[in-house]
Parts: sequence; structure tokens; C-alpha cells
Amino acid sequence: MRIQRIETFTRDPLCIVKVTTDDGATGFGQTAPFHADITAMVLHKQIARHALGADATDIAGLALRCIQAEYKFPWSYVCRATCGIETALWDLHGKVAGKPVCELLGGKPRAIPVYGSSMRRDIKPQDEAQRLARLRDQKGFRAFKVRVGKVCGHDEDQWPGRTEALIPAVRRAVGDDVRLLADGNSGYTPARAIEVGRLLEDHAFSHFEEPCPYWELEWTQQVAAALRMPVAGGEQDNDLAQWRRMIRMRAVDIVQPDVCYVGGLARAARVAEMAAAAGLPCVPHSANLSLVSVFTVHLLAAIPNAGPHMEFSIEPSPWAEGLYRPTLDARDGHVAPLDGPGWGVTLSDAWLAGADHVAAEAS
Repeated sequence: MRIQRIETFTRDPLCIVKVTTDDGATGFGQTAPFHADITAMVLHKQIARHALGADATDIAGLALRCIQAEYKFPWSYVCRATCGIETALWDLHGKVAGKPVCELLGGKPRAIPVYGSSMRRDIKPQDEAQRLARLRDQKGFRAFKVRVGKVCGHDEDQWPGRTEALIPAVRRAVGDDVRLLADGNSGYTPARAIEVGRLLEDHAFSHFEEPCPYWELEWTQQVAAALRMPVAGGEQDNDLAQWRRMIRMRAVDIVQPDVCYVGGLARAARVAEMAAAAGLPCVPHSANLSLVSVFTVHLLAAIPNAGPHMEFSIEPSPWAEGLYRPTLDARDGHVAPLDGPGWGVTLSDAWLAGADHVAAEAS
């Protein structure tokens, strides 16, 4: 079985990838969202030539060869583009086998508990607290994540005093039996991160994500060593050697690979495997309701060290609406199992027809 045709369907910020083999089998995947037009260009200019004509059954090996072949252009866009082909191959093989992707990984479809992930820093603390309490009652969420500090904020808050007001306000609103998480988005130096982390601990938060600039592993390590609460991170990282270092030095207590950023499902599963060997849980990054959340449902259904909840955005994503069926929805704090063949979802013909289409064929 050889890869005969690779097609991209781009409607920014998404790029959907279709792979067809020489025996007519097909599958759909997705690159990482945002600047998807650039990712599609990278896919066709740099990645497709290594994949066309290649053995479609060696998914992990193909992803590695594509990334290594473009070693002068590490990591981000090359990994994002590779993911589109890699995830399409998983879908293809699941459809050929008549099995969901999670079963190809050794797991079984199951309902996945989710945490409601807020993406907002423009919201007043009391308004955020009330919003989360409503979603707790409407959707059955038993966990939420909020945003503290400021993105790459150099110890600044989004506005003065917001974080100190937000943390207790949210805890009061949702009650003591709801798990709370916080995301610093690379916002703090170690000293300030530890200060904020202790405030989070005082209000029984369950993890502190990316407290320091993610490239400063030693800073994050300091924070993880100082706090009782677990520190999470890694969503941005796509180099498996960096992941080994991060896990070995215990820079984080919870690993968070993003399937689309790291270069595909097999590479994300490899990160989870390395973490499991070190006794660490895996809570993948899945911050929007495009196909990355579908991929993550299958990953969590297959790995033994899945964390207690999957990230599930509570924000509207109009650019992902109508992309696939059945849609993911949180009910009673869970998303339903995806038990159909492949990814278990069907891409919208109308969405694909409205996208910019480029195809490449094996010679």
C-alpha cells in the first residue's frame, strides 16, 4: 500500500488533508490550526515529496523520515504539516480495518471526562466565575481551567489585580467539589510563578500550566520543585529529544503534548509513553474543537497514563463549525465515545467544497 495522492483543503485557520493510496483507500487528517495557509504551503513544498510513493503502513516511520529529511527547518511548521498526512493515514487504516483509531493503538472507545477550558483574559473575574458556574450546571462540567497573568507577560497581569481577584472568585462560584486548573501561558519568572502558585494552592487548584516561558525549562523546574501542586506543560514542544530532557529533569509533573503541534498521533503517543515510564500522567493540549480534539479523544482512550480530564474549549469556534459530524459536545461532563471506523467522524462535503484545494500525485 503506497501513498498515491495528497490533497489539502484550506480555509484559514484550518487545513484538512486527504491521503489516497494506490489501492484507492482514503483518510482525512488535519494540520495544526492557525496560519494554515502557510502550513499547507510547507506541506506541498517540503513534506509531500517525502510521503508520495512511500509505504502507507509505516505511519510512525514516515513521520520521522519527513521531519528528519527537513532537518534544516526544525520544528514548528514541518511538524504541523507532517501531522496532516500522519493523521490522515491513521484514519485511512482505521477505515480499512473497520476499527476506531484508538483500537489501532491498543485501546477501546470510551466516554472521556473533560474540563471546560476558558481562553479568555478579557473577562472580569466575577463574570468569569458566574460563567463557569452556569456551565457547571448546564453541561455537567466537574473541572475548569482559567487564565492567569498575561501571555508572555514578564510578570505583568492582564490588568492590575485581576489574577488575585479571579482565583478566589472562581473557587467560591463553582464550589469545593469542582476541580480547578490555571494556565499561565509563559507569563512569569520563577519567583512570581511560585507566588501565584501558592495562591492557587490556597484555593485548592489542581494544576498550574506553563507558568514560565516554555523554553526556559530550568525556570519551570524551579516552580515544579517549589510547589505542592503539579505543574503541567509541553504543549508547544515538538522535539522528542526536548521531551526526554523535560521528563528526565522533572521540569513538569504533567505532560501536555498537542497531537497537531508535535507531528502527529504516533509522536504524541510516544511522549505519553515516555511520561508513563517516569510515572507522569498525560493531559494533551486540545484547545479548540477542530479535529485536534477528535484526535485527543482517541489518544486518551488508548494510553494507560491518561489524566483525569481532557481539555475541552468552552469558547465559540465559528471557523470549526460544520467541519465534521458527529460534533463533539460535553454532556454530564464527558464527551461520548468515537467508536466508528477511523476517527469516527465524517468530514463535511460542503466545508471541503468551500476550501482552497491543492493536490499532489506520485509519479
